[in-house]
Amino acid sequence: MLISNSILMKKIINVSVGLLLVLLTSCQKDFFDQVPNDQLTIEQTFQRRNLSEQYLANVYNYIKDESYLAGNMAPWVGLSDEMDITYDRAGFNTFLVNVGNWSPSTPYWDSELYNSYYKGIRSASYFMQKIGGNAELLETTDGKAIITQWTAEARAVRAYLYFNLLRAYGPFMILPEESIQPDISPKDPLMTLPRNSYDECVNYIVAELEKAKTDLPTHFTAQADIDYGRTTQLFCLALKSRVLLYAASPLFNGNSDYSGFKNMDGKALMNTTFDMQKWKLAADAAKAVIETNLVSLLKKNNSSGNLDPLLSYRDVFLDAWNVEVIFARNNNNLSVHERHNSPRGLGSGYASNGPSQQQIDAYFMANGKRPILGYLANGSPIINPGSGYSETGFSTAADAYTRVGTYSMWVNREPRFYASINYNGATWINPIGGIINTTLSGESGMAGSHDYSRSGYFIRKNVSPASNPKTNVYTKRPYVMMRYAEILLNYVESLNEYASGSSDILKYLNMIRERAGIPQYGVGTGALPIPASQVEMREAIRNERRVELAFEHHRYFDAKRWKIAEQSDGGPFYGMNVSANAPAFYQRTVFETRIFKKEYYLFPIPQIEINRNMNMVQNPRW
Repeated sequence: MLISNSILMKKIINVSVGLLLVLLTSCQKDFFDQVPNDQLTIEQTFQRRNLSEQYLANVYNYIKDESYLAGNMAPWVGLSDEMDITYDRAGFNTFLVNVGNWSPSTPYWDSELYNSYYKGIRSASYFMQKIGGNAELLETTDGKAIITQWTAEARAVRAYLYFNLLRAYGPFMILPEESIQPDISPKDPLMTLPRNSYDECVNYIVAELEKAKTDLPTHFTAQADIDYGRTTQLFCLALKSRVLLYAASPLFNGNSDYSGFKNMDGKALMNTTFDMQKWKLAADAAKAVIETNLVSLLKKNNSSGNLDPLLSYRDVFLDAWNVEVIFARNNNNLSVHERHNSPRGLGSGYASNGPSQQQIDAYFMANGKRPILGYLANGSPIINPGSGYSETGFSTAADAYTRVGTYSMWVNREPRFYASINYNGATWINPIGGIINTTLSGESGMAGSHDYSRSGYFIRKNVSPASNPKTNVYTKRPYVMMRYAEILLNYVESLNEYASGSSDILKYLNMIRERAGIPQYGVGTGALPIPASQVEMREAIRNERRVELAFEHHRYFDAKRWKIAEQSDGGPFYGMNVSANAPAFYQRTVFETRIFKKEYYLFPIPQIEINRNMNMVQNPRW
């Protein structure tokens, strides 16, 4: 269950209402003292406070646990140019999609995503219909207020599930508020609803968030500890920012590629006319979050009292409910994430979530400059001559982050690199220590196991130094799903499109860089030149977003909404030469050639849905 840190499986109550089958699979011991072991009717469920709250907890459970990056609940990182998931066997579908084996009839993630989102939407709607008649609640002095808040929570969760449909599949069907009867004819109009237009979907989600917001607490800081993880006003504002940012972006704002995307009756599902006002709405929505003053960037000092950028960035994900968190999921699989991103020999991990060389190249140098400016046709990097970057030799002295003998590629990089990436020769963060070795015969290398990284790297971000897979000890903490840094990046991107030259762009972009411990644009020690045009600023913002939000499920959707995915997500993917020991290991090597077709900008609607609903149209080119 998503609501509480105190989670305990107790009993299972099966409730069947028409097309709705809700399994109340978990509950919170602090909320519920008794759960009967007999079958209950849906009417009984909504007459009792604790059972109704269990139902609401189940609605929350439809928010996907995206902490396990290789899992089917969250394929986004493995589908992006950030990372490779080593496994090419059943259950790991990102490999198949990345090599072009995909069609509407291949049911990749249909049950985990498309069908599950709609089940959650129906569950939320049913809860909202029924909770107002809860007799036990109505008998209490605060019963009506509780009903009002729980209804708003369900509405906010439902809006989030609709957004998840929108970002993956594009325009969706807005379901009726009332439940569909179980004996309805398959030919009834309610069973053959067409898709709503993209703009209608956006407007609906935004309106629902605005409606829910008025009846929710401001932020988790206004709740009891036991309620952390429930939706809040700040959650609604942050989600609105994300929704409107996507809606303003090139994929959905004036994209002529979708000019023929229509329902059976000819209704256009995409507005192909560019609207600058959408960028203003996105900027305003992000600024509204900033102006609440409820969250800030997490900053930590070292023993000398100075900012420690590595700890500041690292601990955003390790310190439970810190000042940067907007929304987090208490119940999660971070232990699985940690095992997949621990070294095999040193820590009994799998070392199998391999960041691509392209992602490694995206991290800045310590002087704030980009090391790689692009690539030649043969894949060779175009090195930024003023960055200090080198791919020749090894370090002869240690520094704050690296050992003597570190390959030059990984020396003098920015702190976020060292907080996020495990590379060959890095010191393992666990107290048992040791040196990571991803060469062919190394402790985490390819030889002798299917658990290894095909790129020669694996993820350090969101792995706690206190966790130790070897002894089955893991640091339990919430999984951060929304945080303040995203909002700042949403704001500066939108503002640059709508009001290029606004002083707020540099102000908030530099806040990200200052916390990251790298030189800022135009101010401070080692200041870099301010990007001279809207285009240059756009590139700077996108580069910052790629680094700051790495492995947080943003990059896949960012590349698509910017309409660059055909370039970023297709073609040869590079890493180190993991089939060799040193020195040959230190050669950029293609580990996979990916295919990204134009149709991949939207997931296909499952073919079974097309067959079942005569008014359901497929996404373009599928």
